[in-house]
Amino acid sequence: MQYRKINTLLGWLCFAIASISYILTLEPSVSFWDCGEFIACAYRLQVAHEPGYPVFAMLGKAFSLLSMGNNAKVPYFTNMGSALASGSTIMLLFWSITALCRKLIAYKGEEDADQSKVYLIMGAGLVGALAFAYTDTFWFSAVETIVFAWSSFCTALVFWAILKWDAHADDPGADKWIVFIAYVIGLSIGIHLLNLLTIPALALVYYLRRTQRITLKNALLAILTGIVILVFVQYGIRNYTVIGIAYFDLFFVNTLGMGFGSGAAVFIVLLIALLIAGLYYTTKYKKPMLNLAFLCCTFIYLGYSSFAYIPIRATANTDLDNNHPDNAFILNSYLNREQYGETPLLYGPYFDAKAIDQTDGATIYRKGKTQYEVAGKKQKLIYDHNTILPRMYITQGDQDYASAVQFYTSWLNLPQGQSPTFGDNLKFLFSWQIYQMYWRYFFWNFVGRYNDAEGMASMTSIDGNWTSGIFDGSKHLPKSVIGGDPSRPLEGVTYTPLFALPLIIGLFGLIYHFNRRKEDALVVTLLWFFTGIAIVLYVNQPNIQPRERDYSYVGSFYAFAIWIGIGVVAIADVLRKKLSAKVAAFAATAVCLLAGPVVLAKEEWKDHDRSTKMVPHDMAYNYLNSCPKNAILFCYGDNDTYSLWYDQEVEGIRPDVRIVNLSLFSGSWYIRQMTRKMNESAPLPITMPYEKYEDGVRDVIYFDDRKIPGYTELSDVFDFITSDNPATMAQYQNGESANYLPTKNFKITINKDEVIKSGVVPDSDRARLTDTLKFKFPPNYVTKENLAMIDILAHNHWKRPICFTSTVGDENMIGLEPYLYKEGFAYHLIPFTPDTTLKNQRENVNAMVMYDNVMNKFKWGNFKTAKYLDHEAKFMSYTSLLSAFLDLTQALTAQKRPDLALKVLAKYDQELPDLNPYIQIEGKKLYLAQAAYRLNDVVIGNKISKDIDDYLTDQLDYNYYLLQNNSGQIDPETIEIGVQVLGGLAQFTKDGHQNELSDKYAAQYKDYAGKFASVLSQAQR
Repeated sequence: MQYRKINTLLGWLCFAIASISYILTLEPSVSFWDCGEFIACAYRLQVAHEPGYPVFAMLGKAFSLLSMGNNAKVPYFTNMGSALASGSTIMLLFWSITALCRKLIAYKGEEDADQSKVYLIMGAGLVGALAFAYTDTFWFSAVETIVFAWSSFCTALVFWAILKWDAHADDPGADKWIVFIAYVIGLSIGIHLLNLLTIPALALVYYLRRTQRITLKNALLAILTGIVILVFVQYGIRNYTVIGIAYFDLFFVNTLGMGFGSGAAVFIVLLIALLIAGLYYTTKYKKPMLNLAFLCCTFIYLGYSSFAYIPIRATANTDLDNNHPDNAFILNSYLNREQYGETPLLYGPYFDAKAIDQTDGATIYRKGKTQYEVAGKKQKLIYDHNTILPRMYITQGDQDYASAVQFYTSWLNLPQGQSPTFGDNLKFLFSWQIYQMYWRYFFWNFVGRYNDAEGMASMTSIDGNWTSGIFDGSKHLPKSVIGGDPSRPLEGVTYTPLFALPLIIGLFGLIYHFNRRKEDALVVTLLWFFTGIAIVLYVNQPNIQPRERDYSYVGSFYAFAIWIGIGVVAIADVLRKKLSAKVAAFAATAVCLLAGPVVLAKEEWKDHDRSTKMVPHDMAYNYLNSCPKNAILFCYGDNDTYSLWYDQEVEGIRPDVRIVNLSLFSGSWYIRQMTRKMNESAPLPITMPYEKYEDGVRDVIYFDDRKIPGYTELSDVFDFITSDNPATMAQYQNGESANYLPTKNFKITINKDEVIKSGVVPDSDRARLTDTLKFKFPPNYVTKENLAMIDILAHNHWKRPICFTSTVGDENMIGLEPYLYKEGFAYHLIPFTPDTTLKNQRENVNAMVMYDNVMNKFKWGNFKTAKYLDHEAKFMSYTSLLSAFLDLTQALTAQKRPDLALKVLAKYDQELPDLNPYIQIEGKKLYLAQAAYRLNDVVIGNKISKDIDDYLTDQLDYNYYLLQNNSGQIDPETIEIGVQVLGGLAQFTKDGHQNELSDKYAAQYKDYAGKFASVLSQAQR
């Protein structure tokens, strides 16, 4: 069989194997993080968060049509789009490896009689491609609707295309591959910017193929040229094109008095004319290189034109319309992610720097009624403590300022109050940014991993760390990591020791490649560097991130997989000293298939099989169904909001509920959006006209205590802080005046008839209603989201229920906690007289409403039967579920409804497995066991107690092993909580008349308290 035919068939075989694996393991519904938003935006062609993903949205829309009108199947098919894109990536990787190996072993084609070379080339392709197919990071993105699957496909496509050009560079018309690459790069901007990072490697391939004499100097110039092209595409085409459109439009609208968009149209026409003129000139006067450059620019623009989708759909006022980028100024801010702040790269402050001054930057324009208006100036802070190449930085307005400072000082072991030095800066760069936030991820994929717990904050902890499985002392590791307890089938699922076999094969390939073909090895190295370490340097991640960031570096893992394939050639070369070339090729392929793809697939399958997981969908369903009809539901984090958007926008679940994301509510565009009807939800009761809160107006209102006695009616406060009367404003030394907040003590006078008529509570609860809802506003300033919330609270008059998801932090509830009652997975604002006996106001429960929701309405995400639960399901959702059962059981018990409390306990036992994501959760379980004993449900009480005991003794035994052998790695918090909970178990089982268990737990408590006496005494200090 001909080489080309074998190569083609085996490439498609790789596609089939990978795609089938991903389809079998893909999540059947929405996933956590951005997936819910992406599915909702694709399905209804809406505007996702910046910097926008128009091509991804359109691809998602195409796959969503396969649902044939069954909206619950939309995410399955959009997830399948990622699976097929990822399968295609594997196919292209196979062909890229075979192309490089063909050059490596000098296979000349059909005239080459040595068939062993064909076997070896194909074996290398199979090993490298299938090994990458089953790596942790790539597989994770392959089974959900996320941009990184399609981004990886674009990376694979352009790298394969440049190798295709390399093979045919001397043929007429070969440069069509370069133009094709330019078009794919333009399109890929509408998926993710990571694809641009392939450009330096592509430029080097072009240089190596076209030059007659390779020198180090010229190679470096080629790489530098690639970087210049990268910068040109990123900033010149992607960024300054939009800036040019913006300022043309500004001139035509504000100076010439023409309509919005007129200047944009003229700019686009001039740009097209320039490209056409350039193509005409370079063709007529036979300037092939310049002609190719103009062709590439034209096709990049052609691909980039997909971003016209963003203002078009924004103008349509879709439900999800992030930042409402309907004009070029907002579009530029949107594309540059200005909402997230600027990252200092070459010069900037240390984390302990103090702002000592500020300067005005560029003018900020907003779209007015007939022309663009000045909204203000960008502000640049001047700091007292700066450095070149700043790696540790934080702005003083950051909500997590204190925790960020604590992290930096802890990571660097800085004494209290000591400022960091440039040496500390470099130490943080290499130890945290490069090692912890890149190499740790690299080792996850090619060496192995302990578990999927978040592990950014420690280089030595088990959680989130890498392991080969050879030297990690697995016989001493806790069962919570390695599994082995049949009663806890989910334990050990994410323990994936790979014995470093993929890494070893890849290193063989890397060394062999540099020894035999340095030029090609340098190309792969460049691809690895720019899609790995270069991202670390450019993104400059400060302190702890909201989630692990391994997905950002999948391109560099792709590059290393090429060397895994080449490793087969290296091993075969060694075997040929003892075996024939044919036997060596087959033997090397067989060994490497077992050590690479087979080991990876065996170990990684169990923690990537999401086929039975429904947690994100069902948690969002529960949030929505915790709300009364026509409720306003305030939420905050991505993992609340995006799944809620999916459930409502795609499946049409509870369209009467208005979802309000508090982190977006700080934007004037979002407040304005909330004043429109959405689905079946009426506009929010926001009374402010847009002019009162548009960009640059009342961005922040500072507290200025005027010693007003008692509590002030909230509507009066609102009227005061939104008044344009100069008498209501504070005068500043610079001559400016602004509204201020004169008091933080607010009240809402309650009309009980109004509350009952609106259905907030039944008439039977009239006696529980307070006459005046009083609360203290915690912050020292009112931001836009606070202002909008105050408006709603002051003018809603209880016509619409106001709810908060149970995961919203206290700081976002603006002091309303005493009046918030849990009714499932959301708190409902009810003006009952506060219960002053409660230590934690978040323990308020509207028991009978919550009971009905828990027993009759909620879904449970297949928690009991799922083969795999991801980090967010275990660490966030499971905690919320457990808290709901505990709070409801305790509330029903306190209200003398033991019959209902017992049913809730039975429901808990029916729906939830025994999970132990972290030590603190054992306290909740302890109190659930206590509740069971108090209700005389000995069976459930003993079951929970034994589960707690098994987990705690497992953790304490492991820590005692560390105490004896490596005391620096013990976890004092686990020891302290573990011993305390054991003591509680002994007491609660005794109270429940379970004397045998009580004696056992008491003995264990005494034993461990003695073993860890030194640790416990240190903790008490």
